[in-house]
Amino acid sequence: MSKAIALASDHGAIDLRCLMRDHVESRGLMALDLGTHGTDSVDYPDFAAELARAIQDGRAERGILLCGTGIGASIAINRYPFIRAALVHDVTGARLCREHNDANVLVLGGRTTGPEVAKDCVNAFLDIAFEGGRHARRVEKLGAMPSL
Repeated sequence: MSKAIALASDHGAIDLRCLMRDHVESRGLMALDLGTHGTDSVDYPDFAAELARAIQDGRAERGILLCGTGIGASIAINRYPFIRAALVHDVTGARLCREHNDANVLVLGGRTTGPEVAKDCVNAFLDIAFEGGRHARRVEKLGAMPSL
């Protein structure tokens, strides 16, 4: 991985985001910290947009997005057709979101995920490759507008 890993969160996950930023850097990777940088209440869709922009314009290869539970952030970031974000709660989910879904954004809950589990999830997200094969056609469909 040559480009940065972008990280962003709202006020509900600052502490975990900072820990994950430091963890990414401890692995020898560049972390692009998009904030928030204070404890005032902010809107997670704004930080999801910043992270999506960083991936779209090539400043980051992948992203880690956090909010209190990860639910709102996951909904917000998945509105962008070039994003495949997965809200995970354990290392199995983190591994499978890469192997089967080629996720480019990992979503974590700052109030629901402990730091050691979060580190394990980040490690899997960064280390595991997409399997391709039968999963490739499914992933291709994820970026297309579904017909109803």
